[in-house]
Amino acid sequence: MRKQEVPMGGEAGQGLGAGSPAEQVKALVDLLAGKGCQGSQAPQTPEKTPDHTQGPHGNDSRIQRHREALLSRAGGSLELGGHSPRLTNLLLVEGLMDLQLREHDFIQVEATRGGWRSARTIALNRLFLPLSRVGKDFSLVLPLTFRDLNTHEKLSADRLIRSFFPHVGDSGLEAAALARVLLILDGLDECKTPLDFSNTLACTDPKKDIQVDHLITNIIRGNLFPEVSVWVTSRPGAAGQIPGGLVDRMTEIRGFNKEEIQACLEQMFPEDQVLLDWVLSQVWANRALYLMCTIPAFCRLAGLALGHLCRHRRGPQDTELSPPKTLCELYSWYFRMALNGEGQEKGKMSPRIEQLAHSGRKMVGTLGRLAFHGLVKKKYVFYEPDLKAFGVDLALLQSTLCGCFLQREETLSPSAAYCFTHLSLQEFVGAAYYYSASKRAIFDLFTEGGVSWPRLGFLTHFRSAAQRAMQAEDGRLDVFLRFLSGLLSPRVNALLAGSLLAPGEHQGSRMQVAQILQDCLHPNMVVCAQAVNVLHCLHELQHTELARSVEEAMQSGGLARLTGPQHRAALAYLLQVSDACVQEANLSLCLSQGVLQSLLPQLLYCQSLRLDTNQFQDPVMELLGSVLSGNDCRIQKISLAENQISNKGAKALARSLLVNRSLTTLDLRSNTIGPQGAKALADALKINRTLVFLSLQSNTIKDDGARSIAEALTANRTLSVIHLQKNTIGPVGAQKMADALKQNRSLKELMFSSNSIGNKGAKALAEALKVNQGLETLDLQSNSISDTGVAALMGALCTNQTLLSLNLRENSISPKGAQDLARALCTNSTLKNLDLTANLLHDEGAQAIAVAVRENHTLMSLHLQWNFIQASAAKALGQALQFNRSLISLDLQENAIGDEGACAVAGALKANTVLTSLYLQVASIGALGAQALGEALAVNRTLEILDLRGNAIGVAGAKALANALKVNSSLRRLNLQENSLGMDGVICIATALSGNHGIQHINLQGNHIGESGARMISEIIKTNAPLCTVEM
Repeated sequence: MRKQEVPMGGEAGQGLGAGSPAEQVKALVDLLAGKGCQGSQAPQTPEKTPDHTQGPHGNDSRIQRHREALLSRAGGSLELGGHSPRLTNLLLVEGLMDLQLREHDFIQVEATRGGWRSARTIALNRLFLPLSRVGKDFSLVLPLTFRDLNTHEKLSADRLIRSFFPHVGDSGLEAAALARVLLILDGLDECKTPLDFSNTLACTDPKKDIQVDHLITNIIRGNLFPEVSVWVTSRPGAAGQIPGGLVDRMTEIRGFNKEEIQACLEQMFPEDQVLLDWVLSQVWANRALYLMCTIPAFCRLAGLALGHLCRHRRGPQDTELSPPKTLCELYSWYFRMALNGEGQEKGKMSPRIEQLAHSGRKMVGTLGRLAFHGLVKKKYVFYEPDLKAFGVDLALLQSTLCGCFLQREETLSPSAAYCFTHLSLQEFVGAAYYYSASKRAIFDLFTEGGVSWPRLGFLTHFRSAAQRAMQAEDGRLDVFLRFLSGLLSPRVNALLAGSLLAPGEHQGSRMQVAQILQDCLHPNMVVCAQAVNVLHCLHELQHTELARSVEEAMQSGGLARLTGPQHRAALAYLLQVSDACVQEANLSLCLSQGVLQSLLPQLLYCQSLRLDTNQFQDPVMELLGSVLSGNDCRIQKISLAENQISNKGAKALARSLLVNRSLTTLDLRSNTIGPQGAKALADALKINRTLVFLSLQSNTIKDDGARSIAEALTANRTLSVIHLQKNTIGPVGAQKMADALKQNRSLKELMFSSNSIGNKGAKALAEALKVNQGLETLDLQSNSISDTGVAALMGALCTNQTLLSLNLRENSISPKGAQDLARALCTNSTLKNLDLTANLLHDEGAQAIAVAVRENHTLMSLHLQWNFIQASAAKALGQALQFNRSLISLDLQENAIGDEGACAVAGALKANTVLTSLYLQVASIGALGAQALGEALAVNRTLEILDLRGNAIGVAGAKALANALKVNSSLRRLNLQENSLGMDGVICIATALSGNHGIQHINLQGNHIGESGARMISEIIKTNAPLCTVEM
């Protein structure tokens, strides 16, 4: 913790594979005994230490006991009651993060979706990995466990060293302090007395006997052994006892990744591939179970339970023995497996049910009280006096059943230590004890003073447990309460009936318990870990109505009406456990700043966040910035559109982009960040290397903001899409962006619509296109560009080989500009999409483009809507379509092409084999044009979309199209809205669908058939074409 230069991340990883755990223990013990290791880098006790030449002589028994204690803890076993496999990965990271100050493995993993792994205390013998590096940084390593320190009431610093490390000698540490010494204090969470840094008196006398917790506090503060570096291992919750100012480095021990989970389970079932495959399939299919299995001890426990379940299933259809869906169900199977092992251990063929039940109840009665009161007192390590105080029969500890739950740990003192093989097992057994004891207890089980209650019963005891759990700020009773709730589940009761539970016990209380839990979420409660745990308890209870209602509202966009504390807690819960929510959480129109702040720990691990239209202001951006700056941040996409973010909020987000390594998409459209906000984001983009998409649409960034973005683009090589629509950017801003495009090769899409760049800006961008070989999409809609600007852009298209899509709609392009467009299309061989909607082409311009379409072999989409095109131009386009083999979408809507133009296009459809979409809305088409289109559809085999909305084809046109539908097999969508079809025409269309199995959507609205007619037609279409959706 202090003044240590421990190798970081990758360096630590270089020491992997340093031999078996036993070999590593031997190396560590040799190091402690002063023997050193092989090689020039082996740590040595300093030569100035007086006892160095003697080594461990004279203290052989002490060193041998130390060696045996370490070796006993290193030898992992997969037998029942054996130790969990050792971790294989070490990562050191800077600082101490708030999210890592959590107590329990399960809560930690669920909250982080696997980002933070095993929060369990890492035993000393698991810290071998960096030993290959220790020699470079420390001359002497002194390891201590709190399990050993717990056996002492008072110690001096001097006696501490001489008692635990006799080989160092009386003055050895003082001499060693001149070199580099590392003192390892393992298992702070197992210290019997919490450390109190606020009220502990300072002590600088190494020979003065003081309480052990005061001794440790003074060592960590540096009052004792000021030159010695200290390394403390602990659960994160207990690590919070140490003030952050005393922490230089935080050591994170990660759990299993997917490959290591599989390797662990393969080791457990080496001879049965079928069993292994089934267990793996259950782990991969259940996201929550998979995340739990990243904890090595839990992975082993889950493997044993699932293996036992699989062996007892009669087949895949055996619903009675279906895979566990809750935590309590899994632990119930583990308990059944342990009972089964008890009988096998004694060599019996099949122990009687009564014997198993008696063993289970006796174990719970014996260990349950110990487990429960240990949880209440934050006690996780027990010694023989503790066992005797709670009436634990030491002989019972030798049984296999108890061995599955409680294990003996050797210490350096004569007294052995006992702990549950995993904290969750202590919580499970403690909950089972409380569950059984509550039916007869007349006192509050949480107190030893014997406070009696006037009203007894299980519900009273459960309410007490719930209140205690909600009041425990460190969350130490959260999982206990989950198990207590889960024991009421019908499936758990069925699994444990007759062994651990009485059949049907407390089952009539399920609804009342659910209400007690929901009442814990009082109106003034903010979302916190305890509130979320209530939802976990309801899930264990199999009472999921609350979570389901919030999930349905989230999917339908109705979260805004669910604002109570219960709904907020359910939302936080879903963000933890729901894969759909993790992939995309749509929280638009439903959050306030306070609610968002309470959800931050959960939002951190969502991949995609939509926070649009929430009236968020700059302070909220400070909060989100802190989340995006976190090392564990998993957010890849975030949308903050239509809020109230100004330049201050943009600056907060920009600061997070300097360190964020996950965000790829940031949508800030329709805010007010202005030029200063754009500059802050641009400065961040010069450093950020992950952001791919940025939308600043409608933010009034003006020319100054565009200049800043352009400067960033000259340095940034990852941003590929930027939206700058509606930002009052003029020719100056366009010029700066054009200069940037001459250097940038990564930008693929530039949306510049609804600005005012004019012809001057268009010319600047055209010059950039001659050089740029990366841009694929350019949107210049509504930018006051006339023929001069178009001529420059088309000149660039003659040489540009990368642009795929060009949007020039709503400008002022005349027939003259269309001539330049046509020449470019004849030369260019890459452009695929061209949008010329709402210009001034007229027939002359459209005819020129038609000629180009005939020769062009790459254009796939052409929009000519609202261009004053009439029949003569439609004829030219029809002729072009007979020869063109690339165009798949043609838009001629809102052009008065009439029946004559429609007939020309229809004639082309008889020969064309590539066009799939044809838009002819409001094109002055009558019955004759519809009849021609019907004849074309009878032979055409490629058109999939035909839109004739807003014409006047009448009954005759409807009949012609109906006849075509009887034989056509390619059309998928047909729009006949507002076409004066009347009832007769609509009936023709509806009945024709009986022979058409390809149509998927048809629009018949606005054809004056009334509500009753609409219902009748809908029924006809439903009967004739059940797969077709109809709009009436």
